[in-house]
Amino acid sequence: MSAALGVAVAAELPRDADDADPEVGARPGGASGRVLVLNASYEPINVCTVRRAAVLVLKSRAEVIETGAGALRSERLVFVRPCVIRLMRYVRIPRDVHRRKITRKAVLARDAWTCQYCGRQTHAGLTVDHVIPRSRGGESVWENIVASCGPCNRKKGDRLPREVAMHPRSRPKPPGPTVFIRIASPTVPDAWEPYLLAA
Repeated sequence: MSAALGVAVAAELPRDADDADPEVGARPGGASGRVLVLNASYEPINVCTVRRAAVLVLKSRAEVIETGAGALRSERLVFVRPCVIRLMRYVRIPRDVHRRKITRKAVLARDAWTCQYCGRQTHAGLTVDHVIPRSRGGESVWENIVASCGPCNRKKGDRLPREVAMHPRSRPKPPGPTVFIRIASPTVPDAWEPYLLAA
């Protein structure tokens, strides 16, 4: 893949992540309409719509690795529904791209949408908490920010973990390279897991 094409693919995939594809049978509102995109090296690099994946495959820029249920149909073509595709040429991805910016969504995805104090898992009502509060000298870095449900966040307030016996369940750290894939598709299909776990 040329550098220009690589930039185009990288630029287009995130934009597609929230599109619905009624023309090709994507089911809006879930991971069923999403496709995991692997680099030529099988490294997961993004999520795109079924339509974008089909275009990449039809233009021989990608191959289908895993299929989903059903098929895509046009007037003259029946096409398997892609679930995981692999680019035919390697696209260079900056290694620190997932570490550059701390966002609420990235923290929640890193922590699997689970309160790090009580263990409650939810996609609604989660906040982020500074383990060492900023008012007590804590920094806004990956190692000091965790997902927290509203009640736990209010209970902890601006106190240190030892002062309220509330310690994160796991030590916070910078996220792995798949964090933005989990943001784009919080419900991850089983077919994706082997590729995400290997990353």
